[in-house]
Amino acid sequence: MSERIFLSAPDMGGNELRYVQEAFASNYIAPLGAFVDRFEEAVRAFTGAPAAAALSSGTAAIHLALRLAGVGEGDRVLASTFTFIGSVAPILYQNAEPVLVDSDASWHADPDRVEEAIVKERPKAFVLTHLYGQAARIDRIVEICDAYGVTLIEDAAESLGATFHGRQTGRFGAFGIYSFNGNKIVTTGGGGILVSDDTEAVDRARKLATQAREPVPWYEHTELGYNYRLSNVLAAIGTGQMEVLPERIEQRRRIFEGYRRRLAGIEEIDWMPEIPGSRGNRWLTTLTLEKTDPMQVIEALAGENIEARPLWKPMHLQPLFAEATRYGGRVSEELFGRGLCLPSGSAMTDADLDRVADVVRRCLCA
Repeated sequence: MSERIFLSAPDMGGNELRYVQEAFASNYIAPLGAFVDRFEEAVRAFTGAPAAAALSSGTAAIHLALRLAGVGEGDRVLASTFTFIGSVAPILYQNAEPVLVDSDASWHADPDRVEEAIVKERPKAFVLTHLYGQAARIDRIVEICDAYGVTLIEDAAESLGATFHGRQTGRFGAFGIYSFNGNKIVTTGGGGILVSDDTEAVDRARKLATQAREPVPWYEHTELGYNYRLSNVLAAIGTGQMEVLPERIEQRRRIFEGYRRRLAGIEEIDWMPEIPGSRGNRWLTTLTLEKTDPMQVIEALAGENIEARPLWKPMHLQPLFAEATRYGGRVSEELFGRGLCLPSGSAMTDADLDRVADVVRRCLCA
């Protein structure tokens, strides 16, 4: 059988192993050490964020952002319904109530639905997801949140390096979060980071992420904290990954354009749009099909040892959130029913693209 093509395999840049060896040599393995500081600085420098705290996951970063925003029991929090569960589950961690908002033609949260939900629900915060490496309509979302005093938390887990009018996603709201899971454009194997203009808030996040330990010689705790800090070893990997992020973005965009050329002329394909003024990192190449069931394509690819997957199943269709208040739902339901994610790892070769495209074309042109 041919070598497996993964959906989004990690792609090491060259210095990661050396940095890990340095971390081992220093004997700083736990969530402290020079590479945690270096990784945070690398993210700050790339995004322009004044403050950053490296954490165990993007989900942990969202949880801390909600807590820093003062979200508590009974509060309502808006969230994109078309997203991964890690965007929404932290709302439940705070015993708050998620209010789910449908997408528009950009695939992202519909600003009109957002405003309608804010007027009716009076939420304390909004967790906006930037999908598949693309920027949401963040200019309009910021205007709405500012007008109604809603704290905006940007879930930019998939969109590190994506910009809107030259500004990084994750840098428009009160807080932004990025993920470094194993399949992201930059990976630490597992990890995340919280960024903000508010340096005091990020300092507090660091304390909460280290079991809220008080600054005394013994272990003293006056409030609830969490074990959320990133290890020095994983931060060493992330430091090496950040050095090649611009190159990785160009590689992912090249892969997207490669698919578009290879699958040109197939009328039922509709690629995920890139909204005016934005530039995505194209973390995953995503599309919808007008006539063909995407599962047929996924199964055909699997038969050739190629990994693909559907688009996100909306949160309002998940049993866990079946009772959640929602605004709309039809758009994200249609995207889920018709959507497909193609392999997009930055190390993919032209031969890999040919392999994938040939299977897709056979399915759609039979």
